Amino acid sequence: MGSVPQGLQANRLVGVAAGLVATALLLPSLLAAQAMPAAVPKDVETIEGIVAAFYDVISGPAGQPRAWRRDSTLYMPGAMFVAMDLKDGKPVAWFATPEQFRQATDKNFVEKGFYEAEIGSNIERFGNVASVRSVYETRRTADGPLLGRGINYLTLFWDGKRWWIANAVWDDERPDNPIPKEWIRPKP
Repeated sequence: MGSVPQGLQANRLVGVAAGLVATALLLPSLLAAQAMPAAVPKDVETIEGIVAAFYDVISGPAGQPRAWRRDSTLYMPGAMFVAMDLKDGKPVAWFATPEQFRQATDKNFVEKGFYEAEIGSNIERFGNVASVRSVYETRRTADGPLLGRGINYLTLFWDGKRWWIANAVWDDERPDNPIPKEWIRPKP
């Protein structure tokens, strides 16, 4: 093979470097997607189904393991959670992957029980994307005293086969941050 002109050599090196960088960046997501267990079809066929599963997987009595494998099928690779809180009267965000959330909450949920239920929602959809405002309440037992309420904002997308949760952001209700009454559906 003859010598390659210097400009083409540089272009070839840039191309190889770009390919290596792209592979390094995409490989973890591709491997995670390949290792991901199959979703329960009813969980991901509709927006309502994926939201119902979002709550169902973390809810249960004390002593019952949570459905973390099922939970892992709801989120796109790279999904993020953002939980808002206040510290010294100022907003503070806590960031976690779904796996970090599972690890941070599992012991408490299993030892003490935890139920989170949707009590109101609004879905806005445009084409293959959707935003869900989901009002929730939490309890230690299904019919126990109210622990708290808040709002989850879920960003979803449809890939032609199923819905995915891209992220979840939430904030809790506080005296200075009440949930609008019209966002809560009337009890039957």
